[in-house]
Amino acid sequence: MTDRPRDVLITGIGLVSSLGEGIAHHLDLFARGPGLQPSIVTEGYEPYFVHALPAMDWSRQIPKRGDQRQMETWQKLGTYSAGLALEDAGIPMDEGVRSEIDMIVAAGGGERDANVDAMVMERARGSNDPGRVINETLSTELRPTLFLAQLSNLLAGNISIVHKVTGSSRTFMGEEAAGISALYSASARIASGQSEICLVGGAFSAERKDLILNFDLAGLMLRDEWRPVSARNEAHSGIAVGSVGAFLVLESADHAAKRSATAYARLVSAVGDRGRREREKTAERFTALLPDNSTSAEETLVLSGATGLADLLDIERQVLADKLPGSPTRAYGTMLGHSFEAQMPAGVALAAGALARGVALPPFDSGEESEANAAPRRAIVTALGHLHGEGVCLVESIAGPSR
Repeated sequence: MTDRPRDVLITGIGLVSSLGEGIAHHLDLFARGPGLQPSIVTEGYEPYFVHALPAMDWSRQIPKRGDQRQMETWQKLGTYSAGLALEDAGIPMDEGVRSEIDMIVAAGGGERDANVDAMVMERARGSNDPGRVINETLSTELRPTLFLAQLSNLLAGNISIVHKVTGSSRTFMGEEAAGISALYSASARIASGQSEICLVGGAFSAERKDLILNFDLAGLMLRDEWRPVSARNEAHSGIAVGSVGAFLVLESADHAAKRSATAYARLVSAVGDRGRREREKTAERFTALLPDNSTSAEETLVLSGATGLADLLDIERQVLADKLPGSPTRAYGTMLGHSFEAQMPAGVALAAGALARGVALPPFDSGEESEANAAPRRAIVTALGHLHGEGVCLVESIAGPSR
């Protein structure tokens, strides 16, 4: 254990979204400016909006067909993006090397068998004894192994199997809060000397109609008219879900130096909190998480992981205006959609990439987001979870060689 917290460097990024794969690809697209349009699918999901994955060649990071067959999309997405991060960090496919890498994953629940769900509803409709019909259908039609193969901690298991990452492993559940906790845990372990190198991130598959139904029953989904996140309001409030896989390789400065790794940026802090979603208390907790503005406002880029829910947008806008006035803000959910467990890791990935290039991301919504007047020296990534959990990550540029 060390007395002074050690620097935590971001040396690898694996990012997959509706826009494609790779941090460089995403930054190149964003450089086009406000004319860039998000990739949104509505057919088959009306009246909702889904930032769906493009066609994927999973074999590029998951070579064995057998491994692919036993994973549903969310697991393939996480395993694929984890592989991209390891590759980007320059970590060889050597079991001895990768056995030293710890892993912390933010994961949701397993996918459902939609055909069986439809069968249950059809058979129970109009029945005088729907409970009996439901039980009989589930006992005869549901595959016993379905949920065993989709347990949340099996994303980490599949990453271990496919990519030989066999150090310690932890899985957090709890939607946005899971991504916040995963980053907090990974960075704290490295800063304290408990870990030297860690693979951390999450994945979310948006093309799941069972989840869309759940979110809409809770009144959370954006309907009928799509707008950028920053332009949503009480009349047009809601979430447009997005498929995202986002993993980062974090490591101590000493460990990175020993293997001559080049870092994107420094992860200075990752903090979170949760409590009752009363407006004043939520604003107080979020304010307390934000760092002091020691860097000029123009050199601080805010990457907002806002959901698109009007009440939370209003809280975030007010707090940021009070504590970080003049800092350009980018709601990256406009381009990627909202990805729950992967939302915070994706924001940190974009922050690190932008800092490494020394460029501020252009506005994703020219009507609500202002142009940046200077290259950013630090980025603040925010998250106010749709139901609970608040988080903030501070990422800073590094002196010397970077990506």
